[in-house]
Amino acid sequence: MKTRFHKMHGLGNDFVVIDARDAAVAMTAARAHAIADRRTGIGCDQLILLEPSQVADVKMRIFNADGGEVEACGNATRCIATLLNKPAAIETLGGILQTIPGDSGATVTLLPPAFDWELIPLAMPMDTRDMPVSWEELARPAAVNVGNPHVVFFVPDCDAVDLEMLGPIIEHDPLFPERVNVNVASLDGENHLKLRVWERGVGLTRACGTGACATAVAAVRAGLVRSPVCVSLPGGDLDITWEDGNAIQMTGPATHVFTGEADWGNFG
Repeated sequence: MKTRFHKMHGLGNDFVVIDARDAAVAMTAARAHAIADRRTGIGCDQLILLEPSQVADVKMRIFNADGGEVEACGNATRCIATLLNKPAAIETLGGILQTIPGDSGATVTLLPPAFDWELIPLAMPMDTRDMPVSWEELARPAAVNVGNPHVVFFVPDCDAVDLEMLGPIIEHDPLFPERVNVNVASLDGENHLKLRVWERGVGLTRACGTGACATAVAAVRAGLVRSPVCVSLPGGDLDITWEDGNAIQMTGPATHVFTGEADWGNFG
C-alpha cells in the first residue's frame, strides 16, 4: 500500500520524511538504506520517521543513509518544526527538543552539551577540550556531545583539508566506540566560523545542524568566538547561541521540496 512522504532539506542536507503517526511503518536498517539510495531509491542523507510519542508532541526517529539509527539531526529537526507548523516538543534518542517554526525555517533548542569523555563517548579518559590525538594534519580536537558525538578541529583553512579521505578514518577510529561526526572549522571573521562536516554514516554533507552546534560550543569554550555565532556551511548559514551551562539554540532555514507516495514494501 502506498503512503505519503515529504522530501525536505535544511541547507542542502536532505531528508525523506515519513509520517507514521496514524499508520505504523515498519523500518529496518536495510529498508532505510534502500530508501536513501540516490540511484535505486528516493535518495536522501537521512530518513526521518515520525511516530506517536508518550512524552512529547511527536517522536522523530533518524536513520542515516547507511541505515544506522542515530540520536539527533539538527537540520531535520528544523524541517519537522516547519512541517508541524506550531511550537512543539520533539522526542529523539538524544532527548526532547523544543522547536518554534519561523517564516522560512525554525529555531531549535537542544539540550545542554556534554563534555565528559564517557558521555561523548570515548574509549579512554582524556581532556575533551584539547584531546592529545591526531590524524595526519588534523590534531588536538575538542569533543562535544550535542545529542550525538562530535569531534571538532580548528584549522587555518577548512577547505584545504582532505575531509573525504580523513573523515572515514576518524569516524571509524577505535577511540570512538559509537563512531563520531568529524568537523573541521576555521575562523572567518568576528564570531563567524566556516565549517565542513563528515557525518557519521552519511559522509560529506552540505550542512550538519548538530555539527554547527558542536563547533560553535567548542569555539566558545576555546575563547575563539563569543555567542551568538554564525556558522557558514557549504549549504548556507546557521545562527547558534550558547552560554556555558545552558541549552543550545540553533536558528536556520528549512525547505519543503515536494510530497510523494511510495510503497515501502518495495524497499526490502
